[in-house]
Amino acid sequence: MTDVHNPDVRSKNMRAIRGKNTAPEMEVRRQLHAAGFRFRLHSKELPGRPDVVLPKHRVALFVHGCFWHQHPGCRFATMPAKNREFWFEKLSMNAMRDERQQRALTEAGWTPLVIWECQIRDALQMSRLFETIRLNAPVR
Repeated sequence: MTDVHNPDVRSKNMRAIRGKNTAPEMEVRRQLHAAGFRFRLHSKELPGRPDVVLPKHRVALFVHGCFWHQHPGCRFATMPAKNREFWFEKLSMNAMRDERQQRALTEAGWTPLVIWECQIRDALQMSRLFETIRLNAPVR
């Protein structure tokens, strides 16, 4: 499969991809707020700077793009046809970094949760996520 863009256009497109306040992240935040959750964003104090932090529930939520974080079994977690070595290494390192950050959060007493880009529009998946968060609330 050949790329429909020349290398300069593809490079420009890839540089434009943002790391925070992405469309999937904004959708998760809208749904959390509508469900009555209150949260903080991109906490610098926590490992991995989670996308959404729910301090009351001690939950750190990551909104992962299926491609960038290689969602297992997802149709969007493809490997580019060109420059495969580079992409394999880059995407593998992303996945390893995710594991390290989630382990550090768990050791710090937080519950790290991942919502994948492909799950956001699935009402049942989001409902299960909200229930998981509510069940995680510490007894005060």
